[in-house]
Amino acid sequence: MTDLIAQRAAAPISELDRGRPSAAPGRARRRRGPGQSSWWALLFIGPTAVGILAFYLWPTVRTFFMSFTESGPFGGSEFVGLDNYVRLAQDPELLGALRNTAIYTVVALIGIPLAVGIAALLNTAGLRGRGVYRTLYFIPVVTMPAAIALVWRMIYNGDYGVLNEVLGVFGIEGKSWLTDPNTALIAIAVVGIWAGLGSNIVIFLAGLQGIPDTVMEAADLDGAGPVRKFFSITIPLLSPSIFFVSVISVIGALQVFDLIYMMLGTANPAMPNTRTIVYLFYEAGFIDNEKGYAAAIAFLLLIIILVLTVVQFRLQKKWVHYE
Repeated sequence: MTDLIAQRAAAPISELDRGRPSAAPGRARRRRGPGQSSWWALLFIGPTAVGILAFYLWPTVRTFFMSFTESGPFGGSEFVGLDNYVRLAQDPELLGALRNTAIYTVVALIGIPLAVGIAALLNTAGLRGRGVYRTLYFIPVVTMPAAIALVWRMIYNGDYGVLNEVLGVFGIEGKSWLTDPNTALIAIAVVGIWAGLGSNIVIFLAGLQGIPDTVMEAADLDGAGPVRKFFSITIPLLSPSIFFVSVISVIGALQVFDLIYMMLGTANPAMPNTRTIVYLFYEAGFIDNEKGYAAAIAFLLLIIILVLTVVQFRLQKKWVHYE
């Protein structure tokens, strides 16, 4: 018996398995090669890739080639080389549009520290009605831009506007905010801050809730007050969220058009002081029917956004803390 056990233990595995019934051919388990799983990845990213190619990359390439052409009055186009870019460099309205766009962008960035402060208050432990406050701040984000423009036009109205009525209570004489060249652009920028405040607050709330409680507890043990904790702990740990919001805020501010178009209209005397680069593109492409020149303006805006985004990513290494 002992010799039989020793022989079975020393026998090769192939000889031991000869007497066992083999698995059915149809039920044999096949190993999936590394190349087969890539088809599933392509299947899932395919719709997104097609959308990016069709709605982003191809229009960008098409706009670039269109910027070297000139459209005819009855359709068609002809190649004119760099004439559109030369004309754009000599256009006196371009500098004004760039200046107005820069002013709007700078004012719009004020909404970032405002959103950080509100998010910090909403994140306070024990605050009652936090869900209600979050909802109220987020309502403008899901509101149609046309409705926002209509409401704020009535608020800014120089004859019966709510803003002038409130200022009159304090003895301050109001004005027609949207027709005054000195105040129209700032007034529209304030509306832009108000409309985008809710989305920024949600992003900052998510960042605040990701800060470990142990860090705040250690600061309390060291005797740090609320102000010191906010500037020495909260802001550095929230810097990745602040960087993200700053990038998307700059890109959105450089592309502002809808608020200016709906709040001012085309016959507003303050339009020269509020015309942005996107509004200049609208006038060239849809009013003057100069599609080649409009494409040059659009490509110039693309270059500006690309340069500013690269600069922001370069500077973030000095103030953004990921750990």
